[in-house]
Amino acid sequence: MPELSAAVCSIAPTRRRRFLWAAWWTTPPARDPFRKPDAFGGGARTREEALEEAVRAAERPLHQIEARWARAWGRILVGEPPWMDRGPAPSEVRPAGAAGVSKVGSQASVWAVLGISPGVTAAELKSAFKQRALETHPDRGGSAESFRLVLRAYEEAQRRIARPRKRR
Repeated sequence: MPELSAAVCSIAPTRRRRFLWAAWWTTPPARDPFRKPDAFGGGARTREEALEEAVRAAERPLHQIEARWARAWGRILVGEPPWMDRGPAPSEVRPAGAAGVSKVGSQASVWAVLGISPGVTAAELKSAFKQRALETHPDRGGSAESFRLVLRAYEEAQRRIARPRKRR
């Protein structure tokens, strides 16, 4: 397989304050269609740690490129398109999977996804999540995209319940 003149690595911060890296050394990354990296990983605590992991995986020195390539790969991993295009207007609602989960633009109301109201207790939240997870799980006939949406909504709802917003 032909090799690039320079192997490259893209490193991007994640929402959990870690770093996702993606490395290409056989062919360069491509925008359309998006070219999957030769190796990737996440969870590094620093950029330097992420780069070290990438170099170990590639077994060669890597040149860093823009973080947008790692962010695009991260979006693909969670079932979203790689590039943030304008898409439908935020007021448009479109189906996100076989189980009837819907999104508004690229963001869905965590409460609507779980089928609960914002004032629920932690126990009610957990119960609603279990029910929606069973409905949307791919092993039970749902789609992976719908299940990931429910999982992200549950994690966000847990954060909101644990740390309520201050009113101004």
